[in-house]
Order: sequence, then structure tokens, then C-alpha cells
Amino acid sequence: MGEKLKNTVVVLSIGLIWCILALFCWIKSPEEISISERRKLEQLPEFKVQTLLSGKFMSDFEKYAQNQFPHRFMFRKLKAYTRFYAFAQKDNNDIYIEGDYAAKLEYPLNERSILSAAQKFGYLYEKYMKEKELNVYLSIIPDKGYYLAGQNGYPAMDYEKLFDIMKNHTEFAEYIDISDILELEDYYYTDIHWRQEKLMKVAEKIASALDISKELSGNYETIETDVPFYGVYYGQSALPLEHEKIYYLTNDIINNCTVYNVETDKTTPVYDTIKLHDKDPYDVYLSGASPLLIVDNPNAANKKELIVFRDSFGSSLIPLLLEGYSKVTLVDIRYITSDYLGEFLTFDDQDVLFLYSTPVLNSSAVLK
Repeated sequence: MGEKLKNTVVVLSIGLIWCILALFCWIKSPEEISISERRKLEQLPEFKVQTLLSGKFMSDFEKYAQNQFPHRFMFRKLKAYTRFYAFAQKDNNDIYIEGDYAAKLEYPLNERSILSAAQKFGYLYEKYMKEKELNVYLSIIPDKGYYLAGQNGYPAMDYEKLFDIMKNHTEFAEYIDISDILELEDYYYTDIHWRQEKLMKVAEKIASALDISKELSGNYETIETDVPFYGVYYGQSALPLEHEKIYYLTNDIINNCTVYNVETDKTTPVYDTIKLHDKDPYDVYLSGASPLLIVDNPNAANKKELIVFRDSFGSSLIPLLLEGYSKVTLVDIRYITSDYLGEFLTFDDQDVLFLYSTPVLNSSAVLK
């Protein structure tokens, strides 16, 4: 076979393969979510002459084709293996592996974002709390890069500067430092979150600041779930990471608490074990992300109430504080606008805790 004919065959073969794959993107039923990546996938854009002429249709279709590409996860794995093992690169999709731990590069520090978060908390304080008899607290949860990145030669944000900015611009709140009592082993290997069974020391320190230490029994039954847990970094890295176990801590007080979801008008237990079989088993804690949850503790020793402004890290910590309160309200202002809170909450004599992780503070545009 002549060289020219050989090249023609190769070009036509590659072209044919890509045409078949492109056609497959058109005719296959699109998947709604990527379970491995924990995100929604782009859907086929609606065909309109206007969007076709403007170029928007093809732009949207390109995103759709990338998301719905046949055997996409297999190709993502091939790319990840090539980057890590063939080219010895340190990360893939900003995910790096150090020892048994997978983590995301949280870098650099976005000072404007940190200030914006502090201003948002200040706005909430001025609007709802300033003239009330409230005890207000702030605690910041470092992501595991705080204990992993800089020590192993990876780029790391200036965490201490982040803490200082937040403390200096939230003087209305008493700061509870938990960074010195956490360690790398308190986090999942394959996920961003911390492990509830490791958090008693954190709960005790926060309880001491909130003056509810005497209410916490410290007596919990540790439940091992039977569902293998592949954290968010398993899908994002596309590397062969080992699954883990999820545990949760419970006792009679927690078992008798109820969680009311204002958005869905449904009541669930503190640990929603049905969620263990959904796309993210971490949602077993308080049923996952929700704008507004109200936890009632009918067996509380007092009538104290707590309002927590939080992200997903708070879902696994708050159950360990329930013994100290008759009612705990959890607010996630990633999903509810701050100006609407007065329609659902009455601020009078509660304790108020701002509990946020460093990744959210460093990307605080998500706070409404």
C-alpha cells in the first residue's frame, strides 16, 4: 500500500470514528447526572433558527457533546492514568493524591472573596441580630489541604491570612478556633468532608464556647453503614481510589429528634439512611443540602435554641450538639437569599453560630 493511500485510509478511518461518535451523541438518550462527578450534565439544547444563526446552538451543543460523549468515564480514566503515571504530573482536574489521600488544590487565597463572606455575615448580623440579645460565634473549618498541601510541596492558600481576615471583619462574633485540634486523619481519603466519628473533640470545643458542655453526654453508639463510600474526589480524579466506610454516631436523644425541611415540607430523622443509596451517601447526615432545616429535640434538658449558618460540613457536626438545645435551625444561604430569612426565622435570644469551610469562604459568591 502506497504512503498516500495509507495516510488517506488513516484520515478517513479517524473521521469515520468521530462521525459515528458525534451521531451517537445526537441519538442516545442523555444522562441527567454524572454519579461519579456528583454533578448535572448538559442537556441537548433546543433547536431554534435564531440560536443556530447566532452560534449559540453549536456552542451549547459542544458542551452537551462533551458531557454526553460515549464511554466518557473510560476516556476520563485514560486521561487521568496518562497524566499521573505516564507523564508523572502532580494533579488531574486540580485533584492530587498524596499517600492514601485525594485532595483538591485550593489555591490561591481569594482575599476579595473572604472579605465578601465577612461582609455577608456582617449584613446578617446588622439586619437580624444587632438589637437582640444573641450570643454570636464564628468557627472556620479548614479543608484537608491545610494539613496536606504545603507540607508535601503542593500550592496552598495562606490559611492563616484567611483566618485573620475573617476574625478582623467579624468582631461581632466570638471566634472558635478548631484548626489546632483537627488533623489529616479526621477527613475522608476520597472526599472533601470530615469524618463524624472523629469529631467529638470539635464538638466539645464548640460546646464549651457555647456553654452547653454539661449537656453533652459523650455517650454514642457508632453505627457502621454497609454501603461503600466513594467520595467526590474519586469521580473527579478518575483514578482507582479505594472505597471507604461511613459511620454515624447516635444515642436515644438523637434518635428521638425530628428534622423538618421547610422547602420540601417533609420530616425525617437526623440520619436519613435512605440517602446512603443515593448518589452521595454523605447526605445521610441531615438529608444533605437544604436551605432551611429545623431540628426539634423533645428531650432537651433546657429550652435553649441554636441557629447555625453553615455549609455541608455542618451536617455531620450539628448532630453532636443536639443534646444541648431544644431546637436547632440550620440555614444554608447558598440556597436561600439572606433577605428572605425574616419570613421564616425569629431572632430573639438564641445562640447563633457561623460555621463555614475554607473552600466556601474562598468562593463566597455562592452565598446569597
